[in-house]
Amino acid sequence: MDVILLERVAKLGQMGDVVSVKQGYARNFLLPQGKALRATEANVKHFETQKAQLEAQNLEARGEAEAVAAKLDGQQFIVIRSASDTGSLYGSVSNRDVAEAATEGGFTVGRKQIVLDRPIKELGLHDVTVVLHPEVSCKVAVNVARSAEEAELQASGKSIQQLAAEAEAEAEFEIAELFDDMGAAAAEEFGDESEAQSDADADAPVDVPEENDEEA
Repeated sequence: MDVILLERVAKLGQMGDVVSVKQGYARNFLLPQGKALRATEANVKHFETQKAQLEAQNLEARGEAEAVAAKLDGQQFIVIRSASDTGSLYGSVSNRDVAEAATEGGFTVGRKQIVLDRPIKELGLHDVTVVLHPEVSCKVAVNVARSAEEAELQASGKSIQQLAAEAEAEAEFEIAELFDDMGAAAAEEFGDESEAQSDADADAPVDVPEENDEEA
C-alpha cells in the first residue's frame, strides 16, 4: 500500500514522502496513529495545501521535545522489584513501568514513548531510549533494585554480583570473628581452671616421712 507520511517515521522516510508499506502495518499503525494517509490523488493534493502548516507544527513540537530532552537525557529512575539472589526478577519491567517511574520523577512520558528492545528481567542499571518526537530522542537509565538502599549501591557502580560477594564476605568475617571469640573465651576459661588447680596444689599439705627412732 502506498501512503504519504505526515511526519518522520524511522526507517521509512520524512514528512511528505510517499512510500510503499505492508497493508497490515499501514492499517494497524500508520493510519490510525495519524502518521500517514493513503497516497490517493485527493490526499496528496490535500497534503500539499497543508504542508506549510504541518511543517510549522512539526517545528514547534520538535522544539518542545528538544527542551524536554535536554532535561530528561541522562536521568536515572528507580524501579523496585522482587528478585532472586542471582538477580533474576520475579516478573519483568515493561515500558509502562518505566513511563510511570519517569512520571513520578517529574517528567510527563507515555509508555509508547519508551523503547525497550526486550522486557527488563534482571536487577541492575539499564539504558532505555525515550522517543519524545519523531526527530528527537534521548537516553535514561532505569535502576532496578530490591530496595532503595540496593538502588543507591547500584547507582554508585556496584553490580548485584559485587553486592552478593561483599555480603558473603561480610558473613564469613562475622562467622570467623564468632569462632575467634569462642576460642578466646575457651582459652581464658582453661587458663582460669589451670590457675585454680595450681593454687590448690600449692595449698595442699605436704606429707613428711616420720623419723625412725629405733636403733638399727
